[in-house]
Amino acid sequence: MDKLQRGVKRSTLFIVAVFLFLLGRLAWLQLIDHDNIGSKSGSIRSIRIQAPRGHFIDRNGTTVLENRALYTLKIIPSELRESTIPFLAWLLEMPENELRDKIIEARAYSPFAVSTVYRDLNEFVVARISENLWQLPGVIIEIEDKRKYSDLFRGTHLFGYLRNVSRAQLDTLAEKGYTPNDKIGFTGIERFYEEQLRGEVGARFELVNPMGMLVGKYNEGKNDIASTKGNDLYLTIDAGLQQLAENLMRATGKSGAVVAIDPSDGSVLALCSEPDFDLDILNGTTRKQEWADIALSPQKPLFNRAIQAIYPPGSTYKLVLAIAGLEEGLMKPTDTILCTGTWNYGGRAFHCHGGQAHGSVNLKKAIIESCNIYFYNLMLKVGLEKWDKYGNMFRFGQRAGIDLPGEKRGLLPTTEYYDRRYGKNRWTKGYLVSLGIGQGELGTTPLQLANYTATIANNGTWYEPHLIRGYRDTRTGVYIPMQHESQTLPVSKQTFRIIKEAMQGVVLQGTGTLAQVPGITVAGKTGTVQNPHGRDHAWFICFAPVENPKIAIAVLVENAGFGGSISAPIAREMINYYLVEKNNPKQLYSGNKAVEKVRALNDSLSSTPTGATDKVAPDSTGVQPQTETERNDLQE
Repeated sequence: MDKLQRGVKRSTLFIVAVFLFLLGRLAWLQLIDHDNIGSKSGSIRSIRIQAPRGHFIDRNGTTVLENRALYTLKIIPSELRESTIPFLAWLLEMPENELRDKIIEARAYSPFAVSTVYRDLNEFVVARISENLWQLPGVIIEIEDKRKYSDLFRGTHLFGYLRNVSRAQLDTLAEKGYTPNDKIGFTGIERFYEEQLRGEVGARFELVNPMGMLVGKYNEGKNDIASTKGNDLYLTIDAGLQQLAENLMRATGKSGAVVAIDPSDGSVLALCSEPDFDLDILNGTTRKQEWADIALSPQKPLFNRAIQAIYPPGSTYKLVLAIAGLEEGLMKPTDTILCTGTWNYGGRAFHCHGGQAHGSVNLKKAIIESCNIYFYNLMLKVGLEKWDKYGNMFRFGQRAGIDLPGEKRGLLPTTEYYDRRYGKNRWTKGYLVSLGIGQGELGTTPLQLANYTATIANNGTWYEPHLIRGYRDTRTGVYIPMQHESQTLPVSKQTFRIIKEAMQGVVLQGTGTLAQVPGITVAGKTGTVQNPHGRDHAWFICFAPVENPKIAIAVLVENAGFGGSISAPIAREMINYYLVEKNNPKQLYSGNKAVEKVRALNDSLSSTPTGATDKVAPDSTGVQPQTETERNDLQE
């Protein structure tokens, strides 16, 4: 019996000793030698470190787009436990089936790659998940960046927005280092300058145990690779002018666009399209309902009217015909015609402002009072080929080359175009009459008209319009200027002098008097465009000061009636800000007052405007104006 007790005792002591040994060894490995156990029995995982995108800085040195912190939840599918998914969904406050869909998508891409499943976590959710990370293997919280937009203006169609890289894009972008976790510029400057803005990703190396739990940094972080921030872009935009342009357009309550350009170099001072939307809706985690409202809106806020909408330019295009007539020696500035209000050609009656007679009209008076009959006659003298030649000089029917994606060419009809559309020998000179007053098949964008105006202002130097002056290389800190195309048009200074004098007369005594700015010489031209779907569209183009142009503007307001009534006052307020108020430190410019003036003017306009107009009667051209869709189809 004693022998048996002694045997049991020894066995018990042995078992206790083994247990204590194992317990001690486990404590040693976990508390003291955890680095070795991690490296020997666990693994090293690599975590991509996203690079902060470059900032946007306006022409005055104001940062108008930068970054702010974004908390992101990522997973490694192979390490994620099935049993923790419901708990993780609860912590994230998101439907479990939605989380599972994201996990399935991540696993399909790569079971071992880090994938993003939720962006823009709030601080409360971050705290809850952080407290429970010890029981969530394969779950990682990262601090990345999202865009912080300017408080001055929206810049919706300027800046553009980011989107996740799609599966389809990965076919071409994977070789450039993109993964489904990455955001990429989808529209605007963000897209056009993606290569400059994206920076270079880094990497962090971590030790994990066989259970997928984080042990610590590999080699104390000595092998980590720091990310490199993207290059900062220096914009040509003037933040104050951009803010004013957006506010003035919103005050009309209508759709439209404004483009302002510096005639000395083609730099864009302001570019806006209405309606627009708040880019924060697509920043971080997309707000689905708000995005649906934008995407399905009949007002098409995603559509950049400044570079994508194509309209007949109306009377603003009469200047091209005048330049062609002068340069080809087909008329003199002093030559006159008698405008009786009606002109007969090919068995049809063409009217001037519904029959309004201008009497004896020379070139200057025809431009100032926007006499259609003068330009009907001039178009038949110039002919389609020469008219097309001068339109091409100003790059109509071509992309201007602005550094934004999606720019449209517009439409400059040629003999080949008419043969293709109507059939050879099945159209007559009567089809050309409407082109003389900027109607018919002719189609331009607000950007094209602004650049055309700038080219007239500087006596014939065409500059490629651009939004970026240069960038600062993050690695070297060196500023690198961008190079842009320019070309001198073969048009005499004498011709430009005549055109500019007439444009100045438009503002002083003609159809554009609402564009007058005290102390500033302004040259302009109104335009009113037929709209088969409602009220006419209103154009106004101008530049100032005439003696040394600093700004050229094109304003389009849809369904607003006459160009001189609503578009001209918008241009006036922009000129006043840019040339007067901005440069006077003793005065505080109130953009709100300008907005209120435009809003009040818009409210006061009746459906039957009075005063000088430049509208062609709906039945006067003999050619049905194309719809926007038809023109978009034709111009490609």
